[in-house]
Amino acid sequence: MNNLFVYCEIEEGVVLDVSLELLTKGRSLANQLKCQLEAIVIGNELKGIEKHLIPYGVDKLHVFEGKGLYPYTSLPHTSILVNLFKEEKPQICLMGATVIGRDLGPRVSSALTSGLTADCTALEIGDHEDKKEGKTYKNLLYQIRPAFGGNIVATIVNPDHRPQMATVREGVMKKQILASNYKGEVINHDVKKYVADTDYVIEVIERHVEKAKNNLKGSPIIISGGYGVGSKDNFKLLFDLAKTLNAEVGASRAAVDAGFADHDRQIGQTGVTVRPKLYIACGISGQIQHIAGMQESSMIISINNDPEAPINTIADYVINGTVEEVIPKMIKFYKQNSK
Repeated sequence: MNNLFVYCEIEEGVVLDVSLELLTKGRSLANQLKCQLEAIVIGNELKGIEKHLIPYGVDKLHVFEGKGLYPYTSLPHTSILVNLFKEEKPQICLMGATVIGRDLGPRVSSALTSGLTADCTALEIGDHEDKKEGKTYKNLLYQIRPAFGGNIVATIVNPDHRPQMATVREGVMKKQILASNYKGEVINHDVKKYVADTDYVIEVIERHVEKAKNNLKGSPIIISGGYGVGSKDNFKLLFDLAKTLNAEVGASRAAVDAGFADHDRQIGQTGVTVRPKLYIACGISGQIQHIAGMQESSMIISINNDPEAPINTIADYVINGTVEEVIPKMIKFYKQNSK
């Protein structure tokens, strides 16, 4: 009762990284709230799935297994969560801001009239004072996300309705196993008690999943360009360097808006969040919206002809110069010294 729940997504038998990240964060929040961390997994052929989840600090794992539950369809998953939450009365529910999370979260929150904050980039526990009502609420979930196109960061609270629900972007939180031998309870539920036969009205006959065109989140090296790169043609230099270093190419929002790079390469509050071992920022000024998406990179190199660029303050190394001058020299030097 009144515990913290995480909805875990399964894709071809593998738990998505965003779910593991949420379990790690959920464990931390549950410790602050002095409550249990509970996870929900819904799908088919889930034998042994607890080995991949409980080590993250899961106290209870709710398993719903059945042929009609994978691939994901809206109605059965919604019924399971709504009916389970009516029984368990959680204080918080977290899920990934994925295609599934963006479909499922609003359905569940609407059915429970609880509200939901989408695309959060941070979660914290804190108090809230309602001066108009003269009330102080303790231990609320601070649901933090960019707003107004990333120009401000909004902190949203839900004082009166439960569960407090939020979807969270992949990559903004770390995933970390708490203990490989952590002891958690596995509860195998009878799906028929939660899902009506009419919920299976949609049957997935054939399913095609388009793979991502890039691997920004998984690449150890990212070459990222900003508006200062100057043109789409100059962005080709970044791809040349990326090919040499076996890296991926990212971009700031300004570069994407200018048409220098595709939107799926955008890094920052309104793009993806990355944590590479090496981040080379080319012609990026360093607005807070972009820094929020890459500041936890292990090493940052800034290439910029403006010595006062804000990104230089967080960079480990700064190279003053234009992209046209610096990148060809980097490629040449690397090739000469990597043989």
